[in-house]
Amino acid sequence: MADSYSFNSLIPRPIDMPTPVPLAEEADLSILDEAKILAAPDHAADRDRWRSQLRTWREEARERLGYSGEFYERPGAQWAHSAFAVSQVWIWDELLFDFEEQRFTPDRFIDDAIEKFGGLDAVVLWHAYPIIGLDERNQWDYYRDIPGFDELVDHFHSRGVKVAVDYNPWDTQTRRGGPDHEELAAVIRDFGIDSVFLDTLKTADSVLVQSLERANPGIVLEGESRVLLERVTDHSSSWAQFFADSHVPGVVKTHYFERRHMLHHIRRWHRDHSEELQSAWLNGVGMMVWEVVFGVWVGWNPRDCSTVKCMLALQRGLSDFLLDGEMTPLVTLSDEAEASQVYAFRYDLGENMLFALVNRSKEDVTLAPVEVKDGHRQIDMVTGEVASQVTVTIPARSIGAVIELPREASTERFIRLAEDVARIPYTANDRFPYRPARRVSPASPTLNAADTNTVTDEETVKIDAGTHRLTVRYRARETGIYDEAPYVDEWKPLVPRLHDPRTLERAYEADHEVYVSRREVSNREFSEFLKDSGYQPMVEHRFVPHLREASMRGDVDPDAPVTYVSLDDARAYCRWKGGRLPTEDEWQLAGENRDFARLTPAVWNWTESERSDGRTRYCILKGGCDFSLSESEWYFDGGVRDSRFSAKYLIPGLGLSRSRSIGFRVAFDGKNS
Repeated sequence: MADSYSFNSLIPRPIDMPTPVPLAEEADLSILDEAKILAAPDHAADRDRWRSQLRTWREEARERLGYSGEFYERPGAQWAHSAFAVSQVWIWDELLFDFEEQRFTPDRFIDDAIEKFGGLDAVVLWHAYPIIGLDERNQWDYYRDIPGFDELVDHFHSRGVKVAVDYNPWDTQTRRGGPDHEELAAVIRDFGIDSVFLDTLKTADSVLVQSLERANPGIVLEGESRVLLERVTDHSSSWAQFFADSHVPGVVKTHYFERRHMLHHIRRWHRDHSEELQSAWLNGVGMMVWEVVFGVWVGWNPRDCSTVKCMLALQRGLSDFLLDGEMTPLVTLSDEAEASQVYAFRYDLGENMLFALVNRSKEDVTLAPVEVKDGHRQIDMVTGEVASQVTVTIPARSIGAVIELPREASTERFIRLAEDVARIPYTANDRFPYRPARRVSPASPTLNAADTNTVTDEETVKIDAGTHRLTVRYRARETGIYDEAPYVDEWKPLVPRLHDPRTLERAYEADHEVYVSRREVSNREFSEFLKDSGYQPMVEHRFVPHLREASMRGDVDPDAPVTYVSLDDARAYCRWKGGRLPTEDEWQLAGENRDFARLTPAVWNWTESERSDGRTRYCILKGGCDFSLSESEWYFDGGVRDSRFSAKYLIPGLGLSRSRSIGFRVAFDGKNS
């Protein structure tokens, strides 16, 4: 524990740092097997020896592991070799789902990615974490129970975007079905899934690999962080998560070992992605474009958006160089380039050569980086200039590209691509685009209950007008608690930064009295509402099934709190009563009163705290519930909680927010409201 407290999360951990390559002839190069990035030497004079050691290590490692690479020849998996841009997206992201119309909007999401990043090759549809554990539903339910999920997958496919699902191996306490490998294989088979993201896992066990391969021959498995070298043979993709590069750009080890293995650079909490982008461009690997991390807006700055858009156009247009060309890391450039911190990897494809260039400095650099070979000419792939030797301008912390080819060779293909790249606007603006979350205002109550004699001291707890100071407790999760990003520029949040208990102070200003119901709305009361009002929800999925089937079952406790209601269902009841939902602050203040009560079983309570930043809808739940899962820290908060505790709940659509663990109570405004 002492090591955790002394850990500085703003700097890379030792395991994240690039691994120096031993240059001595007798060195044991097997130590490089565990590396993330193979560090480059600072001095140009050492780089010939460095490249030689890299080649020697790769040959020895392949022989030692008996590596064949046949796994990458499966026809169904070859799309992943050039899947340079992947986005991880919460299924209920407001670019992907319209809450007002309760329908998926994949075209809006895809078109936004084209405009902002240059398009996506695949998406990871994130589904359960961080709301799983609220009730008994398991990770498969959170896919299978979505009305129209198959149509959503099909629509992505129709737009040329591959679809990955997320596997949570830590989900062991929710409703049990078959073994994980069978359940996941069924999801893949039933929905035509192309890939699986292995949440928290570097690699899957052999039983899971074989089961998924039978479900979809060519299934692509993408591990989180560094894949074990001996498992590159059956894992064709992985995250380059928390990979720190050397000052002079190094080599991404796994991709160097197997060029068809696709990695996606990702530093989820960082505001500056320039180092990842440069490493991706030089090494011919991809990027994980992740704008909303489990309900928290992290975004990308405009400079990095323009860089990745340019890079992806080049990677897609020159993928044959990046996949099949002979890679030479850190080729020798001009003395001016070295002094300006401009570096290049070269890819030789027949007589043609691609120089992938990066500018590590904080200033734009204009130079002629590469001395042309006799009988060749060059093309600046960012501007389209053709010359015996081109002069390129590489923006600060950005990239460039030069194609060199025989003078008599056709330039048409490259000129067309360069013209497309030249049309991509570039900006040096690296300011982070903040997105505040604002309250979503519901319809006003139809009656003022305080004027209709429906409020009594026996049924409500009174909150006086005036200023109230509250101390709020919550568990630090990746969701944050309101609209803050909890781990900005951190590499790997660990305990006690992750999942530790925290507090915040809030001032609540009440300009009139508020009356909060002493207890939750019961099944009996909600049934009366349904009979009297004729209420029909916009989406009926999961809507109070226990009440609608009560005549068949006869086991419903009329005095238990009503559950399986959405936020809008609860609001409708409150309007019928002439009230509204209490805010999270009003609920907390009422909960501090000794007359405040809980029905049995205890359930979380909806509050009028719905917020949206345009990408994520969430609500603050209060009170806790009897249901609780404890074996994994990734589950939602459970157990009965005191009035000070708050839990941030990301709201799913299409009825999935209805849970047996969430009920509600009513608040009424005083006469001066």
